[in-house]
Formats: sequence, C-alpha cells, structure tokens
Amino acid sequence: MKFLFSAAIASMMLFGTAEASTGWASYYKTGRFTANGEHFKPMGFTAAHRHLPFGTKLKVTNLRNGKFVIVRVNDRGPFIKGRVLDLSLGAARVIGLAGAGVAKISFVVVN
Repeated sequence: MKFLFSAAIASMMLFGTAEASTGWASYYKTGRFTANGEHFKPMGFTAAHRHLPFGTKLKVTNLRNGKFVIVRVNDRGPFIKGRVLDLSLGAARVIGLAGAGVAKISFVVVN
C-alpha cells in the first residue's frame, strides 16, 4: 500500500519537530475492525488519520477548552471533507468533543 506524506508530516517524523497541525475532528463509536486489523474499541484512545503510519502517537488538543488526550493511530479516515482526525468515543469524551460531535483541534506527533 502506498501512502503520501506532506512535508510537515515527514519533517515531524524524521526530525522529531513538534509542529502542530490544526483542523476539525469528529468521533466514531461503531465498527468491528480498524484498518490495521485490530478489534475496534470505542472507549479506547485511538484515532483515524489518512496518512500517518499505524502506531503513531498524537497529542490532540481541543482548541475550545484546552483539554488534551494522547491517542494512537490505528485506522484510516476521516472520510468527510474538511476533517483531519476521527477519534474513538473514549478519546472524544476526554477532550469534550463527544457532546458537540465535532471540534477544532490541534495535534502533534509525540513519538
């Protein structure tokens, strides 16, 4: 499978820089399996991202309230235009995203 990386993502991964990405995130709570083959755990701290490698850890911050959570990329998505991450329900609850359904967030690679 071939993945395309942006220059910012490649820089973060190769040099460990903490350049944050921002955008809209949503959450999901249904599904049997993730794209990497794991059983989906709605209350886990996981995320779907279009290009980052599976296992990448991200610090995701809700820009409205400053709450943050560390998640692990284990799925692909989001598939809705304008969104940069889909969080599991458990992660969304921690940062206060579950009530609204979507939130403006920033995220940075932490591993």
